[in-house]
Amino acid sequence: MTRTGTGSLPRVTPGPLSDSAAAQVLALAEAATAADGFAPLSEDALLQVRHGSRAGAIDLLLSVADTIAGYARLDAPDEEDAHGDADFSGELMVHPECRRRGYGTMLATALIRAAGGRGIRLWAHGDLPGAAGLARSAGFTRVRSLWQMRIDLADSRFPEPAFPPGVAVRTFQPGKDEQSWLAVNHAAFAHHPEQGSWTMADLGLREAEPWFDPRGFFLAERDGRLAGFHWTKVHPPDGDGPPIGEVYVVGVDPNEQGGGLGRALTLVGLAYLRELGLAEVLLYVDESNTAAVRMYTALGFRRWSTDVMYRHA
Repeated sequence: MTRTGTGSLPRVTPGPLSDSAAAQVLALAEAATAADGFAPLSEDALLQVRHGSRAGAIDLLLSVADTIAGYARLDAPDEEDAHGDADFSGELMVHPECRRRGYGTMLATALIRAAGGRGIRLWAHGDLPGAAGLARSAGFTRVRSLWQMRIDLADSRFPEPAFPPGVAVRTFQPGKDEQSWLAVNHAAFAHHPEQGSWTMADLGLREAEPWFDPRGFFLAERDGRLAGFHWTKVHPPDGDGPPIGEVYVVGVDPNEQGGGLGRALTLVGLAYLRELGLAEVLLYVDESNTAAVRMYTALGFRRWSTDVMYRHA
C-alpha cells in the first residue's frame, strides 16, 4: 500500500464493490494476514468479495485519497424471532499501515449506523489485543469464541472407525448429492448462525473452488438416505510451509446422533488426509461445544488459536 498524504481526509462509502475495489480489498486482506499471522476475513467473506455479495449484504469501504485503507461488511440476518429481531453478522479490517488512526472506529460506527438499530455480531480472527480494544471502545461485548485445533498426523494413532449397524459410506457425487446434503447440513446445524444457513449458491461457490475434491467428501447413508457427512479440505502451501488438511465440516442428522457416527466419519476423513501425505490437520469448533471439544481432544487435537465474536446490541 502506498501511503497517502497527511492532508487527505478518510471517508466511508457503501458498496457494491467494483472489480477494482474488490482487488484492493483482497490485497488489503493479504497485507493484514502477513502482519497479524491471521486472516482478517473468513472464507465466506472472501468468496463474496471475489464473486459479489449476496442479497441484503452491506459493504463499506474506508478510503484515503484513492486508496482503500479499510473494509467492513455485514450479512443480512438469517432468521428473525417473534418480534422481528435478528443480528447482522460481519467482519472488519484496516490496513496495517493505517492502524491507530481511528479508522477502525470509523468503520465500526458506520456499521452500527448501517444496521439501523439491529444488533451486530462481528468476528475478530486471532483474538488480537487491537481488535479487543477496538471492540470495547465501539461498545461491542465478547459473546462467543471459536477454537482452531490442530493435530500432528505423524505422531498420532487412530482406531478403526466403528459405524452404527446398517450405515454405509461413499463419496460425494457432484450434480447428484447437493440437495440432500443441504437438507442434512441445515438440520445438523439448525442453531448454528453460519453453517446452518448455507444455500445452493453457497455450496456451488465452494464446489467451484480449486481446493474442492469430492474424493475427500464422505457421505454416510442408511437405507439410501443421507445420515451424516465429513467434508475434508486441503489448504495449499502458505509461503514456505507445507499444505495442511482440514476437518472442514462434520455433520450428523439429528435422528442419527448419539450412535458414534460423527466420530467414525471424523476418523474416515483423517485417514484420507493421512493417505495424501499431509503432516498436519486443523479444524474449527465452538468453545461452548464441550462434547465436540472432548471428542477432538481425545483424538489428539490441541487448541491452536481463537476467533472471537463481539456483539453490539
